[in-house]
Amino acid sequence: MNLEEKNVLLFDLDGTLVDSAPDLALAVNRTLKDLNKATFDQDTIHHWVGNGAKVLIERALSGSAIIDIELDETLTEDALSIFLAHYQQCLCIESVLYDDVQEGLLSLKAAGFRLAIITNKPAIFIRPILTGLGIDNLFELLIGGDTLAEKKPHPAQLHYALEQLNVTAEECVMIGDSKNDILAAKAANIDSVGLTYGYNYGEDINQYQPQWCFDTFAELLTALKH
Repeated sequence: MNLEEKNVLLFDLDGTLVDSAPDLALAVNRTLKDLNKATFDQDTIHHWVGNGAKVLIERALSGSAIIDIELDETLTEDALSIFLAHYQQCLCIESVLYDDVQEGLLSLKAAGFRLAIITNKPAIFIRPILTGLGIDNLFELLIGGDTLAEKKPHPAQLHYALEQLNVTAEECVMIGDSKNDILAAKAANIDSVGLTYGYNYGEDINQYQPQWCFDTFAELLTALKH
């Protein structure tokens, strides 16, 4: 099936629709300061985003994308609680939609596409961010990293989306910036779009072989409406 024949669009959030790295970095560094730990620049933290809040905090406590195997679980849980409280206070301070996202989503919705969010971000944060950025009424379904027992790259969230939307895999396309989006889509037998402008750990998303790849949201819009 060609991309323009898809009518159900499953979007990742961070690094795909929203540049949320500045606010995530702010919350991470406030957490580290509370724990008397060293802080990091935004660009470093940006490469730790994409696997959910707990992994982000584990990476921050490790000071690396590779999590310290000796990291104390109690410390991790305490730090996660502190982080979630800080992040709740700074969801939309500096976070912005990427170029063409707001207008593009509105035009897709008007053209009859069905839109959903599948993110590894905790579900409690999804709607406040969408509301703060003015795109809260466009999505039929919001699935967070804690909605189910598993999250991307596991296919469970995508299978759940198919069930909730009552659609087939062939009707859908998963759109994201991370290898987790592409790997989850492959595991669910759903076609995928890779976007190169997001947070894919500094890796070229093409190496994970999405069916389509675009450098901008505008290019995606053109392909969908071709």
